[in-house]
Amino acid sequence: MVIQIPKETSPRPFLKWAGGKSRLIQQYIPYFPKNYQNYYEPFLGGGAIFFHLQPNKAILTDINAELINTYCCVRDNVDELILLLKEHKERHNRDYYYTIRNNYVGTDLEKAARFIYLNKTCFNGLYRVNSHGNFNVPLGRYNNPNICPENLLQVASTALSQAKIQQADFTEVLNHATSSNDFVFFDPPYHPISQTSYFTAYSSNSFSKKDQELLRDTCAELASRGVKVMVCNSDCEFIKKIYTDINFETHTIKAARSINSNIKNRGMIDELLITSFNN
Repeated sequence: MVIQIPKETSPRPFLKWAGGKSRLIQQYIPYFPKNYQNYYEPFLGGGAIFFHLQPNKAILTDINAELINTYCCVRDNVDELILLLKEHKERHNRDYYYTIRNNYVGTDLEKAARFIYLNKTCFNGLYRVNSHGNFNVPLGRYNNPNICPENLLQVASTALSQAKIQQADFTEVLNHATSSNDFVFFDPPYHPISQTSYFTAYSSNSFSKKDQELLRDTCAELASRGVKVMVCNSDCEFIKKIYTDINFETHTIKAARSINSNIKNRGMIDELLITSFNN
């Protein structure tokens, strides 16, 4: 008997992403605004919230140029992208992984296929670059990595079809979101809760206290315009203070921490979901 594998019908992240929000969505649902027209996500990452909400109008941004290129290729050229990923899948082995990892040239489509291939086969799906901006995560231990999730990519492409996708700093949202018709979801690099915290470990440029304060100021400006703002971050006194200072509400979310060099520090932890509005 041939077992039919059901096709993907609902969009969801096609990339592994440290700090991805797929497992937290059920806890977030009570806090999402009930009415808005335009959706903004300035730290796109894996895009779990966008794919869950499926807004009619969205501007999706991230500072990571390779990530943004990949989303654009999934939106605009998914069939060609799938063909390239199938080639990677056929040729995948240890030597091939490091050959592709060390090759940074190619068309936008080739770069997108490389990005997804490395994401599916590297250690824990991490994105980390060295001081020269080159991806340097080692090969992961997978028996059969899902290098070409064809149906998932096609469904994601449809969900992204009307979205505006661009590389931008998070402060760029101030040029677009202006009223109560707008909803902005911020998922920044988390403020570290210890010296060895994993939250900011996988970026070429760490997100400093000044960056967190700039984000807070950005949120305050948006809220003053009536924009609905939601932020997630680590549960620590610094983050609580800077948002309670601007009269935002903080809500505790239970999250599973699975990426930590010390196994004792894995497990359930508290995170914050911060909102400028009440439902």
